[in-house]
Amino acid sequence: MRWSLVVVAVIAAVLAPTPAPAAGAGSASARPAVTAEGLADLPAVRPVMDCADVTGLDLEGVTDAPVTISSATVVTTGVAPYCEVRGTIAPADTIVMRLPVDGWTQRYVQTGCGGLCGSANINYGQASTCPVVQDGTVASATTDMGHQGLNDGSWALNNPQAQIDFAYRGVHVTSQVAKAVIGRFYGKSPAYSYFTGCSDGGREALMEAQRYPNDFDGIAAGAPANNMVVQNTFHHAWNVLTNKDADGNYVLLADKLPLIHQAVLDACDALDGLEDGLLDDPRQCDFDPKTLVCKPDQSGQDASACLTEAQAGVVQRLHDGATDAKGRKLELAISHEWGSELEWTLFVPKTQGQTVSSENFVTSFARYLAYTNAPNPDFQLSDLKFTLESFWKTVQSSGYLAALDPDLSAFSASGGKLLLWHGWNDQHISPQGTLAYYDALRKTVGAKKADSFAKLYLFPGVAHCGGGDGPNTFDVLTPVMAWAESARKPAEIVAANAAADGTVTRTRPVYPYPQVARYDGTGSVDDASNFVAVTPTTRPDADAYDWVGKRLFSSDYQTWCRAVDGELVCRPTRTWLTARRSAA
Repeated sequence: MRWSLVVVAVIAAVLAPTPAPAAGAGSASARPAVTAEGLADLPAVRPVMDCADVTGLDLEGVTDAPVTISSATVVTTGVAPYCEVRGTIAPADTIVMRLPVDGWTQRYVQTGCGGLCGSANINYGQASTCPVVQDGTVASATTDMGHQGLNDGSWALNNPQAQIDFAYRGVHVTSQVAKAVIGRFYGKSPAYSYFTGCSDGGREALMEAQRYPNDFDGIAAGAPANNMVVQNTFHHAWNVLTNKDADGNYVLLADKLPLIHQAVLDACDALDGLEDGLLDDPRQCDFDPKTLVCKPDQSGQDASACLTEAQAGVVQRLHDGATDAKGRKLELAISHEWGSELEWTLFVPKTQGQTVSSENFVTSFARYLAYTNAPNPDFQLSDLKFTLESFWKTVQSSGYLAALDPDLSAFSASGGKLLLWHGWNDQHISPQGTLAYYDALRKTVGAKKADSFAKLYLFPGVAHCGGGDGPNTFDVLTPVMAWAESARKPAEIVAANAAADGTVTRTRPVYPYPQVARYDGTGSVDDASNFVAVTPTTRPDADAYDWVGKRLFSSDYQTWCRAVDGELVCRPTRTWLTARRSAA
């Protein structure tokens, strides 16, 4: 089967049968007909003005700052021509839009960006196989989040407004301006608005649901860097420092990773009933790296086929995550899941002297963003202390940079739908953070209410935002659209692997957490149709999400900031202040 053909099958299998129509976000009193994918069958709308005339639009009052449209040009490359609009939302948020010129199906999709951003490129990511994205009938936009070019954090130096725009404002004002331009260009506002992003784009997605619950009808948040400050300090610093000896040399090098990975598979691959190179829930794997330690009484043993005790210790600590000297967890337990070892080259070097990516993540972030109004361009990894005092000093900036508020009541009340997703083999951001957020969400708003507007999907073998050995191509946007437009709740999402020539080699279903896919015993193990949903009887320990920073997952920690005299001035959320004053 060719990849181009299987996309249709994948999309068709994404969604459950259609229930009776119900009113929801973005809907009119009477719903239109529904397509096979569960999308509203909306008539295409043509522009009411020329593309070039977009530059002359008066957008005063659309958002909290002046808007300048610098260019509007028809682009004919790709599946369908579109009007590419570029502009700036003061002071420095670049906005880029694509507006279909041959027919717009009344949907707006805003895409997020990754890292520390700095570039405005529309990237649909795992939403690229969504039918209305593929056929070029959605209007879309993105932003660089208030700064250009540099992705090393130095843009934040003496620029508090850029920090605010990166944290949360840039995405919000982009949605305001894009919708206004769409309304003028087509003479009609979007019937439905969506956001999709992964990594920092996933953080942006959750920031929107938490701070601006009326911006989008549906949100797909992938591998969210929502615990951004801990992620870019203690998590990545631990990746490097726990692998150094007293002389500053690396203990474990990348040539050992295939050995470790195979040992994990030998120990745990069959736990889900199928030896296929994937762990459907790595938390069930109780692998002990000490089993790979070289035997001292076997002088002829091949050193490349075993580990030293020091190397085995590094492997265990990389899996477990950062702690202080007393063993108190400075990040969520399980920093890197078993089964993800081949992806550890992000922080395990090939040779001595190599500067790994994890070190760059920490230095660029800690120098300019981690410590509010206290930049330190000379910061080095060794300056970060793994103590409780250092932890709480460092995470103060989580109030505006992290997206950890689990109270999505306002987003739910607006009719919004949220699809969280994460790859189990993510080497950048532990899926434990997404699990902890989902757990906090359910506890905060109630499990039944949470189930009515939020779903979580965990993809076996998938690395950060894609890649990895598992089926790593899938559509996360169609399920959100169908949920918002026809009340069709997300069911299975079919993920696929494809060879270089596009031939599909494996498909697998992934079900809403906590369900997992189980082989039904018939047919090919590489065919998604031969799997069924099973809910495991065993669950994680009650203290699975118990760590030093647990209280960061709360509304209490969220702040709003202003740029005043060259510095950030941040205050708690209004609702939290009101509650505190009432209690006093």
